[in-house]
Amino acid sequence: MTEFGINLASETHGPEELTEYARRAEDASFDFAVVSDHYHPWIRKQGNSPFVWGTIGAISERTEELELGTAVTCPTMRVHPAIVAQAAATAQVQMDGRFFLGVGTGERLNEHILGDRWPPHSVRLEMLEEAVGVIRDLWSGEMVTHHGDHYTVENAQVFTLPDERPPIHVSGLGPKAAKAAGRIGDGYVATSPKEELVNRFEEGGGAGPKYGGMMVSYAESDEEGVTNAHEWWPNAGLKGGGQELPTPKHFEDTVQNVTEDDIAEAVVTGPDPQPYIDKVQKYVDAGFDHVYFQQTGPNQEAAIEFFQEEVVPEFS
Repeated sequence: MTEFGINLASETHGPEELTEYARRAEDASFDFAVVSDHYHPWIRKQGNSPFVWGTIGAISERTEELELGTAVTCPTMRVHPAIVAQAAATAQVQMDGRFFLGVGTGERLNEHILGDRWPPHSVRLEMLEEAVGVIRDLWSGEMVTHHGDHYTVENAQVFTLPDERPPIHVSGLGPKAAKAAGRIGDGYVATSPKEELVNRFEEGGGAGPKYGGMMVSYAESDEEGVTNAHEWWPNAGLKGGGQELPTPKHFEDTVQNVTEDDIAEAVVTGPDPQPYIDKVQKYVDAGFDHVYFQQTGPNQEAAIEFFQEEVVPEFS
């Protein structure tokens, strides 16, 4: 059976709001939530980007059953994998075993801030694989020393460890990354319903859960839904290259060419449940067993209620 969740968008909401939306999602009987891990929002209008690990701590105090994961953390540049290992272990303790660590190769928007060179994707995949290995080594609870191609760890030991280590679900938006996710991950995260990507994940050895993220804009009319998404999340209409842009201003300049028609192609909008049901079915048909809704812009509370009452029951 397909499990359903919501995306807690750190780019458009502060920690108090995100915590409240997580509580509402649990009250609405969603299975899980994912929370984004950014240093910057995509565009300045979005207006937020809280430190994700603080938000997770707050959510742990307001929920009891909701599974929560990052979608996704980049453990390679802005934050060293040894620090991510400690943070994620603490999160799993706080969440009483309900946490998973979602990881990916990141975007220049967030990862360039310490002045590191932004490497090509092939190198970033190598870095991610090594980082995941470092994290798992530290979760052993043993003293770890590591001298690798990209990371050095000297006599490090994580003391606060959960009874059960959190699963690591790996994002992969293209075939090579999806196959790598199967090789190194306990599960898979993607943002499009492409069966080819699921197949590549499984070819790489992946046998765990597959999470599909779906951009939505629930509103009282199709027009309002498109307008809201275009105003708050115009980057949804970009055709590519988003991983290379360094600042919100660069995104703002690039999305000047994104039209409302582009948004209507990328985001499911409006008050009618059927288009959302049809899109979820595409994820299910592609092999995803977890689907989460990312409501763009306003109407967050109404969207949580709408999807749980009008869309999720179709897949019970």
